[in-house]
Amino acid sequence: MPFTSKVVDDLETLKAVSHPLRLELLGRLRTAGPATASQLGRALGQSSGSTSYHLRQLERFGFVADDEEQPSARERRWRALHDATSFPSSLSDLDGGREYVDAVRRRQERYLREGLEAWTEPRPGIGMSDYGLRLDPADLQALQDELHAVVTRYTGRAGTEDVVLHVLTLPRPTAP
Repeated sequence: MPFTSKVVDDLETLKAVSHPLRLELLGRLRTAGPATASQLGRALGQSSGSTSYHLRQLERFGFVADDEEQPSARERRWRALHDATSFPSSLSDLDGGREYVDAVRRRQERYLREGLEAWTEPRPGIGMSDYGLRLDPADLQALQDELHAVVTRYTGRAGTEDVVLHVLTLPRPTAP
């Protein structure tokens, strides 16, 4: 199955997806697979009414939909429509956009910290690296595109190790 990404390019969609619980729900559906509002509520410590409302909002903006398999007529089972969501830097330039981009960034930072804190046992293939590069904007975009292409080739494989790959491209802090 090919890797898919939803590009958020308007303020209304950015506002909708930047809600903390919606980010949690979408992330959970992406990592754990299809689930009902009740299952998601239990997993995230929320009421099924709350998760149901937020799932309908995610549906409205094209992030989730009914799963193909509906094991029960009583409860709706949801699935994520895309493997990833991307947020162009131009969203920060929209009136009020910076606040919502920051909310998404904070959630991503928290997810990264939680993963690092949970990582206690070295295993083959699991690790981290950092590379100091000096690139112009065109090279930086080319690097991002190449990394995306590599990751896409590995998406959907039925391996034995469940991993998450974080790719951060940050400006290097200037020396004091």
